[in-house]
Amino acid sequence: MKTSSYIFEYLDENDFRKKERSVRKYNMLAYKKLTFSYYPELRKGNFLGEKIDEDKKAKTISYELKLPTDELFAKVHGEIRLHYTVYTEKGVILLTNITPEGILDEGHRAELSTYKGVMVSKTDPERDMFKINLLNMLGK
Repeated sequence: MKTSSYIFEYLDENDFRKKERSVRKYNMLAYKKLTFSYYPELRKGNFLGEKIDEDKKAKTISYELKLPTDELFAKVHGEIRLHYTVYTEKGVILLTNITPEGILDEGHRAELSTYKGVMVSKTDPERDMFKINLLNMLGK
């Protein structure tokens, strides 16, 4: 049975909301796309992103949706992705995670500094600055 409208549930709502706020704080374009384009489409039943897994017994499909990410940020920290699972019988979308976890978790706990326009982690800023310099040197 395909439902006309899906509802959102969370694997860990507090953790998910923290990461969502970090995305809003450090990548407004990705946050706006997520909130005003992707969420409404998902609620309508238009599942976006790449199908990762399907469990025919449990009637679930897992997806990974790539959010707009600055090219340099993606090379240093990885692309920002929304992970979700659709329960087709129940009309539920389980929002499971937003990655990359490390930098999004850190960005929530403390104000992160930037180096040449890219967020730098507090745990290993030298590594991040090295990657940024190397990518700039290689011409991205």
